[in-house]
Amino acid sequence: MSKKSILVTGANGQLGSEIKFLSANYPNYIFYFTDAPDLDITDKEGIQKYLDHNHIDCIINCAAYTAVDKAESDVELADKINNIAVGFLAEAAQKKNISLIHISTDYIFDGMGHKPYQVDHHASPVNMYGKTKLEGEEKMIDISPMGSLIIRTSWVYSSFGGNFVKTMLRLGAERGELNVIADQVGAPTYARDLARFILDNTLILNNKRVEVYHYTNEGVCSWYDFAKSIIKFGKIDCAIKPIPTTAYPTPAKRPYYSLMDKNSLKDKFKVEIPYWQDSLEDCIKIIQNVNS
Repeated sequence: MSKKSILVTGANGQLGSEIKFLSANYPNYIFYFTDAPDLDITDKEGIQKYLDHNHIDCIINCAAYTAVDKAESDVELADKINNIAVGFLAEAAQKKNISLIHISTDYIFDGMGHKPYQVDHHASPVNMYGKTKLEGEEKMIDISPMGSLIIRTSWVYSSFGGNFVKTMLRLGAERGELNVIADQVGAPTYARDLARFILDNTLILNNKRVEVYHYTNEGVCSWYDFAKSIIKFGKIDCAIKPIPTTAYPTPAKRPYYSLMDKNSLKDKFKVEIPYWQDSLEDCIKIIQNVNS
């Protein structure tokens, strides 16, 4: 039986880096890891040529424009990467009859709810990042390559790249006190957990149309709760003070509540998802071992 070839775009980001780290545990697959210099996903013809040359069986699209505040002014580039490029990838996947696993975000929701968002809940993004990600989802669903999924996630962190966890560890070590927003609620996601789920469950599917699922770690917290746990597990002497969103204005509005319901994913794939604090503790140990 020939090995399946998996293309991972955005391979230098947090999720792409975690997939790369875990890939050695999946010898039945051949992985092609690309970032912008290797494969420009905003180049429609370039995508087709890459797929032709490398005989790809599945695409995992981890590439995204994720600078939420910057996207408010850099709309054209955010749209090219988060929306137009997703359409190009979906068209290429459909033409080649291969699957596309695309990563999306909780920011497609407005955050005005009070219970976890179902996958089919009305989307109403409050910033340009969320708007461009939603439009990318809509393109992919409209084209609907077979065996394909959209996985929405939130508050992603990793031992790779820059993220909230690393920022809190660094600032906590530098300062005696930090102010952190306490009225925005969601769920953190350890990128390694999500990467493992993708590699274990999504590379060979036979669904006829695109299916949408939510994946975050189990549990719920505010950014303040998240920061308190980071400082605790990091064994750092720093006081974390809660503040309202209004005390920390940003160019992009954020949803106040973005917890997402994961039951459809757990029912379909029969998986148990780790609790957010357990995964956070694991990740911080890895970060501190790398820096020691």
